[in-house]
Amino acid sequence: MGMTIGEKIIARAAGVSEVKAGDIHTVTLDRLMSNDGTTHLTIDMYNNQLKNPKIADKDKIVFIMDHNVPAENPKTAQAHKKMRDFAKENDIVLYEGKGVCHQIMVEDFVCPGELIFGADSHTCTYGALGAFGTGVGCTDLLYAMVTGNSWVLVPETIRFNLTGKLPEGVYPRDLILTIIGDIGANGANYKIMEFAGEGAHNLSINDRLVLCNLAVEAGAKTGIVEPDEKVVEYVEAHGRKAENLFVSDEDAVFEKVYNYDLSQIKPVVARPDFVDDVIPLEELEPVKIDQAFLGSCNNGRIDELRIAAKLLKGKKVCEDVRFIVAPASNAVYLQALEEGIIDILMEAGAMVMNANCSVCWGSCQGVIGENEVLISTGTRNFKGRAGHPSSKVYLGSAETVTRAAITGYIQA
Repeated sequence: MGMTIGEKIIARAAGVSEVKAGDIHTVTLDRLMSNDGTTHLTIDMYNNQLKNPKIADKDKIVFIMDHNVPAENPKTAQAHKKMRDFAKENDIVLYEGKGVCHQIMVEDFVCPGELIFGADSHTCTYGALGAFGTGVGCTDLLYAMVTGNSWVLVPETIRFNLTGKLPEGVYPRDLILTIIGDIGANGANYKIMEFAGEGAHNLSINDRLVLCNLAVEAGAKTGIVEPDEKVVEYVEAHGRKAENLFVSDEDAVFEKVYNYDLSQIKPVVARPDFVDDVIPLEELEPVKIDQAFLGSCNNGRIDELRIAAKLLKGKKVCEDVRFIVAPASNAVYLQALEEGIIDILMEAGAMVMNANCSVCWGSCQGVIGENEVLISTGTRNFKGRAGHPSSKVYLGSAETVTRAAITGYIQA
């Protein structure tokens, strides 16, 4: 019996020739990532609950401060200090003020075929490079830190066969929200969402990052795009080797198969307070907004900033709207500076933040107040995600968000 991409990655990590859905295997992790959302808790367990604490392989661990950067209160400052001190004591790589964790991991670390645990649910982003990234809690991360190993229940795989190309003005953000709307927020619970076909290969690496990043919003264990030459080019351009380019066997077993013609995808929005409450933008009655946000690990890369700059050039942000922009990493920020994008955004009235999670996290920047409405390129829109419990968060593409920032309304 053949294996899927995800099964092949797990088999490699387990050191066995074959695995199948439902098997439980002990695996060796290729990398571990933890951010300032929970690392301080992991450190406390390491220091206070282990008899003989020892890091298995410091070179596999990356600490990244991105959720509340710079620190907004003494409690956060203390958590950050704990990360810095622990990283220094154990010679662990630490990024602070460099960008969102998943963007940094993709830029600097992830390779095809790797099995990666991250203490953040959107670790599934790494599937854009043909890796198996998945989010875990503090305890699982701690175990992996001190042993180098963990265990995996091999998930079933749902395959999404993609054909064609997205129309002008339609983006991978619209595609993945459409898929989530179709299958539901529980439609891929503990499954691998595998994206393949010529439509998938037509997508850029940035596009694939968008798809895989939101796989967890359908309940998936991870999302993986079938790797190809674009993955090789990206990885090698970032100074790494592109090996283990796994593809599913012809006789691989899939739990379900969905077919999507990209040319038929339309602009959509996800309405509050559920990511699967998705509606075509053209069917939405105009919604007045108070704030717009462009950024996050899903939609804060150079492609999205270019879209915003193109729409904003020569225009102004609506005087009743706060438009907050947070590049996904310093590398993205610098590129946007070189291309004159930051100038255009700021001249139009946008507020450009440092590279961090910002409004998407709803904790340190651009928190929205009582009954306020936000249109966001962030990852989630559940109640209270970006501020007051009575506030409302809509999710849309960079174009939808920017147009709303200009007009003051979410509308086609």
